[in-house]
Amino acid sequence: MKADRISGRIPIVEVHPVVECGGRPAKAVAGETFRVTATLFGEGHDAVAANVVLRDPDGRPGPWTPMRELAPGSDRWGADVTPETAGRWTYQVEAWSDPVTAWRHAAGIKVPAGVDTGLMLEEGAALHERAAAGVPNPAKRSAVQAAARALGDDSLPPADRLAAALTPEVTSALAERPLRERLTRSAPMPLLVERERALYGAWYEFFPRSEGAVVEEGKPPVSGTFRTAAERLPAVAAMGFDVLYLPPIHPIGTTFRKGRNNTLSPGPYDVGVPWAIGSPEGGHDAIHPDLGTIDDFDAFVRRAHAEGLEIALDFALQCSPDHPWVHKHPEWFHHRADGTIAYAENPPKKYQDIYPIAFDEDMPGLIEETVRILRHWMSHGVRIFRVDNPHTKPVVFWEKVIADINRTDPDVIFLAEAFTRPAMMHTLAAIGFQQSYTYFTWRNTKQELTDYLTELSGEAAAYMRPNFFVNTPDILHEFLQHGGRPAFELRAVLAATLSPTWGVYSGFELCENRALREGSEEYLHSEKYQLRPRDWESAEREGLTIAPLITELNRIRRDHRALHALRNLHFHDADNEALIVYSKRTDADTVVMVVNLDPHHTQEATVSLDMAQLGLEPDESVPVRDELTGETYHWGRANYVRLRPGGAHVLAVDSSPRSGGPPAT
Repeated sequence: MKADRISGRIPIVEVHPVVECGGRPAKAVAGETFRVTATLFGEGHDAVAANVVLRDPDGRPGPWTPMRELAPGSDRWGADVTPETAGRWTYQVEAWSDPVTAWRHAAGIKVPAGVDTGLMLEEGAALHERAAAGVPNPAKRSAVQAAARALGDDSLPPADRLAAALTPEVTSALAERPLRERLTRSAPMPLLVERERALYGAWYEFFPRSEGAVVEEGKPPVSGTFRTAAERLPAVAAMGFDVLYLPPIHPIGTTFRKGRNNTLSPGPYDVGVPWAIGSPEGGHDAIHPDLGTIDDFDAFVRRAHAEGLEIALDFALQCSPDHPWVHKHPEWFHHRADGTIAYAENPPKKYQDIYPIAFDEDMPGLIEETVRILRHWMSHGVRIFRVDNPHTKPVVFWEKVIADINRTDPDVIFLAEAFTRPAMMHTLAAIGFQQSYTYFTWRNTKQELTDYLTELSGEAAAYMRPNFFVNTPDILHEFLQHGGRPAFELRAVLAATLSPTWGVYSGFELCENRALREGSEEYLHSEKYQLRPRDWESAEREGLTIAPLITELNRIRRDHRALHALRNLHFHDADNEALIVYSKRTDADTVVMVVNLDPHHTQEATVSLDMAQLGLEPDESVPVRDELTGETYHWGRANYVRLRPGGAHVLAVDSSPRSGGPPAT
C-alpha cells in the first residue's frame, strides 16, 4: 500500500484519509477541518512524536500541525487540519524520535532520586543546545539556550538545573520546533479541496412549467414559463435555500409519450415527461418552446442570482425516440434483434418514451458531445448539474467528463442521482462526483439512521458527500404517506441537521402525501406527467404549510458553522428508541439535536450526553438555547426530554461560564 510504505526508522502505517491507496485524492472543501490519522511507533522505549504537513496547490508547506496519540498506548495518532483555499493539495505525516521528551521522562525520575544526576544533566545540556539551533524565533531560541547553560552549570543545585529546562517558555519553544531524530515521512497523499457549496447547501426543486401554469378541466393547459417561474424565486430564497434545481427544460418527445399517472394512453393535452428529452425542436442544448427562449432562461438565471440562488440543471443522458441523435447517431443506441431501439427499463418500471445510450461503439464521441452540452449551459450561468441515473453509464465515462470540466472550471459541481448498489455509489463519488444522493429516504428508525450516518460521516466522508433530499418527484416514502404533518416536520429536521446539504422537492412544504396506490412510492397525479400549479398564498394563509419550519431550519444552519460539516457528527444515548440524539461541534460552536422519530405519539426519555464530545466536563451544567423555540434550559450529563409527535430540540450550547439550572422538558 502506497500510504503504508516504510521508508525510515519510524514505521508510519494506516494513514487516513486515503482513497484507493492514494490513487485518488481525498476530498475537503475550503475551510473544512478534518482529521489525519496514522499508526506510528518507535523501537524499544523511544519517545516518538509526529506532525502533519499540508502543502498548498503551489507546493508551499504550511505550519506543522502537531499530532497527538488518540488513546494512551494505542500508537494511533491524529491531528485536525484545515486547508483554506480550493485547489489540489497534498498532506504528509512526519514522525521522529523525540530525544528531548525521552530525556525529560528519564531526568524527571533519576535526578530527584540522585541516580546518574550529573550525567543526566550533562546530556540534557547537549540536547537543548542542539535543539536551540533549530528554533527560528530569537526570543524562544534564547530561552532554550538559557536552559542549556543552566543544565550544564554544575555550580547550581541539580533541582534548579532541571527546573530551568522545564519552564513554560522552553516547553512552548520546543513544542513549536522540536528536536527531531530519525525523521521519517509517509508518502504524500493527494487532497482535492473544492468550494464550500460542494459540501454545504440547501436545495429546492421545482418544475418551471408548473409555476404560473393554468389548468382548467376540458381546456388545453397553459404551461408556466421562465418568466412566470421567476415570480416564485423570492419565496424560495426567503425560505433560505441556496440552490434551485430544475428538472430537464428541453423539448419533450411525442412518441410513446406518457399520460397522467404514467398511463400509456396520453390525451391530447398531456404534456409529457421532461426526462423524455428531444423533439424536432431540439435536444439537450435546446429549451422547450413552452418555457420561453434562451434569453428568457438567461433572465431567469440572473433573477435567481440576484436572489442569492445558484441554478442546478438536470443532465439526463437519454433521449426520446424523437431526439435528433436517434437519426444522426444511431450507433449511440442499443438495437434489438428486430432492429428496433431498446427503451429504458428499471423492472418493474418501464420507460417506453426513453431510449438509453449505448457506449461501446463511440464513447469518445459521446464524451465530446456531453462536454459540449455541459459547457453550453455553463456559458449560460449554470455551475451545478444534477446527473440523472449515472450508475447506468460507464464509470470511466463520467470520470473523463468530470475531469475535462473541472480541469478548466473547478467550481462546477456534479450531483450523482444514483440509488443503487453501495459499491457503485461510492465509486462514482471517488472518481469525481462532488455530491451523492443517498439511502436517507429509506432510513427511518433510530438504529437505521445511526448506522447509516456513522458510515457516511466516517471514512466515506473522505470522498462521498451526501445530499439528503427529503422527497423527489419519484420518491414518496410510505413514512410520509402515513405519518401526516409530523412525519414531514421530523424528516426536515433530520435532513437539515444530519447532513450539511439537504434538499426539498416542491410540495413537501405542503405535506403532499397521496400515493398513486398502496405500496407505491409514486405520487398520485405526479408532476412528472402533468402540470401542477399550487396555490401558495392560500396554503400560507390557512396554515397548511411547514415553510416557516423550513425557513427556521435554514436560518439555524446558516448561523451555526457546526452544521456546515459532516465529519463532526456524534450520537448520544437516550433510553427510548423513538428518540434520537446527536451533536455537531466545531471549536467555537456546538449544537445538540433531539428528534422524536414517532409521527403519531408523544415520547419521553432520559438523554445521556457524552460530555467529552461536547468539550465539557462530566459534571458540568450548561445553558442550552432551543433554536426552534427560543427557550433556554440548563443541561448536564443526564436530561429529561418530552417531545410531541415529530417534535425536536435544536440546542445551541452556551460557551460562556457555566451555571446550574433545571432540566429541559
